Amino acid sequence: MKKRVVVALGHRALGTTLPEQKEAVKKTAKVIGDLIEKGYQVAVTHSNAPQVGMIHTAMNEFAKEHEDYTAAPMSVCSAMSQGYIGYDLQNAIREELMDRGIYRTVSTILTQVIVDPYDEAFYTPTKVLGRYMDVEEASAERKKGNYVVEEPGKGFRRIVAAPNPVSIVEIDAIKALLDADQIVVACGGGGIPVLEQDHRLKGASAVIEKDLTAGKMAEETDADSLIILTSVEKVKINMDRPEEEELGEISVDQAKAYMEEGHFGKYNMYPKFRAAVEFLEKREGRSALITSFDKLDEALKGKTGTLIR
Repeated sequence: MKKRVVVALGHRALGTTLPEQKEAVKKTAKVIGDLIEKGYQVAVTHSNAPQVGMIHTAMNEFAKEHEDYTAAPMSVCSAMSQGYIGYDLQNAIREELMDRGIYRTVSTILTQVIVDPYDEAFYTPTKVLGRYMDVEEASAERKKGNYVVEEPGKGFRRIVAAPNPVSIVEIDAIKALLDADQIVVACGGGGIPVLEQDHRLKGASAVIEKDLTAGKMAEETDADSLIILTSVEKVKINMDRPEEEELGEISVDQAKAYMEEGHFGKYNMYPKFRAAVEFLEKREGRSALITSFDKLDEALKGKTGTLIR
């Protein structure tokens, strides 16, 4: 049987602007193509922070200039970013595979992720997004019930919650495509956060940490490996100290100890390690790899990267 992997792409694999993304996905597609050629079943997820911020800004600026239009909620902006990124990503992967003589369907699934309305994150929002606002605009946002934070000398910006992913709504579709040996792009940007009210799903004003959702998708598709591609070749502990050290292969217990000791920072490497640990603890025989996307081939051969077993 083929090994099943979930690959989480960071900002570097996608670029920021429209032209940057077009070029970035070509390089990313080669990395995914290598995995397919090695015989892996692959599900891809990705970050969306620059893209969703751009969409959120554009939609709200549009609403300001046109009275008949309302500002777009975060859930809608997240859905737009999934479609926009997925469109470029799936076409780049399809083209790369066809260049190699591999004929496989690549599909993007608009993915919703259920979050808990009582998640503590809703009381302590942390994710800053969108354009800078002046005092009047910030006051208007607060009156809507939104959180705003001031950045001295620059202005005010929206700040939203980052709740934990509870379950993936479209998981059966994702599994069906993987079982059919197709390539899937899903859970982009951590998924569209939704609240479940009986049988109705309502968009939440939030974003979900994409690495946590990647771990959830790996768990729910019964993947063998979780691969998190980021900006560093190997994760380091004791950063900027004389005892700074790169991590190679470590155990789950070691990873948990490093997390408890505060080596990774809450909003940097910490979610990646948390996703890896939670995924690995669900079943024996799994692995999680953290490395840069241009070093993945060497990492798969055991020459570099941070591997958790």
